[in-house]
Formats: sequence, C-alpha cells, structure tokens
Amino acid sequence: MLRLRMMRAPQKYVQGKDALLHFHEEMKDLGNRWLFICSHSGYQSCHDKIEESYQGKEDYRQYEIFGGVSSVGEIERMKKLVEENDINVVVGVGGGSAIDTAKATAYYAKLPVVIVPTVVATDAPCTGLSVIYNDDKTFNSYLFYPKNPEAVIVDSEIIAHAPVSFLVAGMGDALGTYFEARACDRTDAPSLENGGITRSAMALCRLCYDTLREYGKAAKTACELQVVTPALEAVIEANVYLSGVGADNGGLAVAHSFYNGLTALGGHSAPHGNCVAFGTLVQLVLERATKEEFRQVQDFCLEVGLPVTLAEIGITEEAQIQVIAEKACAEGESIHNMVADVTPDQLYAAIKAADALGRERKVE
Repeated sequence: MLRLRMMRAPQKYVQGKDALLHFHEEMKDLGNRWLFICSHSGYQSCHDKIEESYQGKEDYRQYEIFGGVSSVGEIERMKKLVEENDINVVVGVGGGSAIDTAKATAYYAKLPVVIVPTVVATDAPCTGLSVIYNDDKTFNSYLFYPKNPEAVIVDSEIIAHAPVSFLVAGMGDALGTYFEARACDRTDAPSLENGGITRSAMALCRLCYDTLREYGKAAKTACELQVVTPALEAVIEANVYLSGVGADNGGLAVAHSFYNGLTALGGHSAPHGNCVAFGTLVQLVLERATKEEFRQVQDFCLEVGLPVTLAEIGITEEAQIQVIAEKACAEGESIHNMVADVTPDQLYAAIKAADALGRERKVE
C-alpha cells in the first residue's frame, strides 16, 4: 500500500524562563477575546504572569476553572461560554485534562487554541488529539483533530516548581518515542496522523532519546532544586515538543499498548509515563535488542528513577500480567505495528523477562 509521508506540528512553540510574561506579545495575532480554561493549580501558577503580559491592552480575558475531567458535559459548558462571550481564542492552562478540554472546545467552536502546560508529565500539549470522558468519568473516545494546536507556550520557571515526579513521568513517556517510531518505520506502519513516517520525524524521535540520556539526570536535579538550567530546558523540550511531535508523526508500538493493557486492571495509580518506560523495556525484549541497547535503556531508567520492574508500577500477581498481555494485544492496538505480530503468550513472556532482567539489575 502506498502511504504518503507527512509531518504535522504546532504552528508555534515558545519555551523559556518567564515565557508567560510574553504571552500576549507572542499570541496577539490569534485574536483579542480570550477564554482561559484552567485547572485550579494552573490558574494559581499562571494567572498573574499572563495578566502582566496584557498590561495596557484592551483584550477581553475570561478565566474559567474547569471541572477536572475532559468530559462531554464540561466541553459543552465551555462551548456555551465561547458563544455567550464572543470568544475568538481558546487557551488551555494546566495538565492533560485542562489541555484536552481546551482542544475539544476550540475544535467544536472552530477557533484557534493555545496550550500552556504547567507540568510536563506527558507529550500531550503538542499533539492533535484529546481523550474524552463521559460525565461519570468513564472513557468515551479519542478525538483526533485535523490539525495540531496553533501554539504551545511553556514557562520553564513554572515547570521547575512543579513536583519532580511529573518531570520524571514525562521522561518515561518520551523514552518510548524513538523505539516505537523505529518499530513503525521498519514495517511502514502509519503514524498517529495516519501517514508515512518522514526522515524528519525519525530525526526528532532520535534527538528526543539522545536528549533524555544526555540531560535527564541533571534536569531532575535542577527540578529538585527548583531552578531553571540548560539541562532542564533541554528535557522540557524533549518531553513536550520532541516527544509530542515525534509520536504524532512517528507512531506507537508495544510501549503504549502495554500501558493500555495495564489500564484494563482498573484502579491503577502508576503514572502513564512510568508504565510506558517499562513497556519500552518489554518492547526491546520482543525486538531481540542487543544486550548493550537494553542495558543502556535500563541504565537511563535507573538513573532518573523510572521503573525497571513490575513491582515498581504496582503489578505483583500472575493474573495481572495475563490480563495486561491479553488486553494489550486486542484488535486495533499499536502492538500490531511490530515486524512480527505479537500474541498474548509472546507478550506475557516478554513482560516476565523484562521484569526478571530488571530485578537482576537492581541487585547488582
């Protein structure tokens, strides 16, 4: 099958210490009537800086604290606010759910959207999709958009003051980017944008991995000290832009299917990125990665505090592994982008092997 190669990305990406003090200057061409959809913490950490950027300007601004989940009802509520106040730009301020709500609101209202992440725990800010829930907080659907956000602006000072665990989880999510894209490239599998994978996309994915390895530990230390350093800036860019644009245009494979299978257990609390990191090790087992490459990824995980064993992500029973293996291999899962299709038995064995190798490594 002939697959056209393609690339998509946000039209504008801005990052740096106190970047939000320049919010209006960087975003003014998008409109002049703004709805800011904020998490509670997002409002607290970003409101004053954003307002300072509007000093002397007459733009209309409305700040709305959203309900905590990107649900059908919450999106409807935001759409009404857009209509009632003649809004022409939507801004998402906060974590993943605030971002997803803003993206969906802007999509239905046919308006531009700006993303202001206050944590970098996933690569969601740059991607062209949202996870939508029902009003009872159960999963509803993935909503794929015809374009990525118009702009993403990341204030590194805010990220430096967020919990370190979010930065580490973001590194785990970003860790899978190169290896999953590499698997898709080998089989000419589609990217998340349903296109062929470009050399540019693979270069971004590889740079993402190299950046994590080079600067991950130093970035974590900077975040622990709540200071902005070049290493932290590099990893923020890797977590948000390189991973987000890389995954969008590179595709997914075992690491994210492993996570999806794990969520079928219900009541699971390990961060998404931590699970993706372990799923990456599982994928390397399935790919017969060299000892050197596998240990290189293990070393990175151990260095920054990502899991290398099942116990570290709360999996302690055989029955749980069996459920993960079955659900991760369901029809439509990205695990089927691998060179040889993966069966539940094969995935079960790889999970067990990755866990055993991790336990051995931790006692060395």
